[in-house]
Amino acid sequence: MARLTLATPLDVRLLDKGLSVGEALAAFNAAHEQAGGIVSFLGKVRPDDGVKALELTHYEPLTHSGMAALAQSAQARFGLGGVLAWHRIGVMRPGEAVVLVATAARHRRDAFEAADYLMDHLKSAAWFWKREKRDDGWHWITPRDRDHADLARWN
Repeated sequence: MARLTLATPLDVRLLDKGLSVGEALAAFNAAHEQAGGIVSFLGKVRPDDGVKALELTHYEPLTHSGMAALAQSAQARFGLGGVLAWHRIGVMRPGEAVVLVATAARHRRDAFEAADYLMDHLKSAAWFWKREKRDDGWHWITPRDRDHADLARWN
């Protein structure tokens, strides 16, 4: 198997198939040897409330460019050496990865805050339509009040 490499300090991807978390993080770590801290977050489909599947759809011209602008914003705001933001689209089952975010910074606090910043924006102000399949059919998901509050703290 070919080794995964990162082309730029900002690695933003939309994926319609699974992702290899271990390979992605190993490549990110190798690309940022000078970082004092690397923080990662993996979001997965929860099996709560009888969820059988999660579907994410999007409008690619806005989604990818919006995610890239968000990564650039985080890089500038927190002085990051690198950002990885990979998001799945399509249908996923409970336990499958939905989003992987990693940040590399000189200091750990910047890496932690940047990962939190990225996830708050991806969760509440992103370019995805989400719905869950349960026993009684499909249900649209909208951000919760808590999600909006999390996002508002960055203003």
